[in-house]
Amino acid sequence: MTDRPQKDSPPAAGDFGRRVAARREHLGLSRRELALRTASAPGYIEYVETQPGSHGMGFMVRLANALETTVDELTGGTVDLPPGVGRAAYHPELVELGQEECWKLLGTHGVGRVVVSDGRGPAVFPVNYVSTGGEVAYRTSPDSGPANAAGHETAFEVDHIDEAFSRGWSVLVVGEAQAVTAPEAVQRLEEHGSVTSPWAGGQRDMWITVTPGRVTGRRIVVRDR
Repeated sequence: MTDRPQKDSPPAAGDFGRRVAARREHLGLSRRELALRTASAPGYIEYVETQPGSHGMGFMVRLANALETTVDELTGGTVDLPPGVGRAAYHPELVELGQEECWKLLGTHGVGRVVVSDGRGPAVFPVNYVSTGGEVAYRTSPDSGPANAAGHETAFEVDHIDEAFSRGWSVLVVGEAQAVTAPEAVQRLEEHGSVTSPWAGGQRDMWITVTPGRVTGRRIVVRDR
């Protein structure tokens, strides 16, 4: 057992345990630190994250508070609901983000949304993406909706919603989308793409890059919790 976040531990044996472990790691907490916050033992936190089981409501509430979230979020009660169904925070403030922070939030990979338009009109598709060399790239199949972005100016958006505190951020990348055909460029993207596989599965061997013409972002800041 260690005092640092357990990022290399085996997957938890249940959705609840996985959510607890993921939220703890997101906050940068060790199991010992989370145990202190919940008035429990580090061994019990390990048990919660790695073993299926039921827990008392008192502990569940303390755990949710310690992880700065809700019991519903930890138990998956909001999985099938759209984000943002909660109330607005007290005294929220919408602030513009600089370029550096926008790229930092985009990170190296994740899930974003690409806007395409064809004969049936505009559409938005979620895609797994990688960010490298000042570009955003995603892998798809030639006959899919996201492939229609190639050869056109498009918009690519990434966001994060924190339901617990009614705050969040969004980053918008607008630029030309192009299909990648050069073998060396494809290989480079495949190497970066190994960190994130398409969640939809299937054969997706077409890479599309979005070269930004502009990158903007906004964040909802809550001054008073």
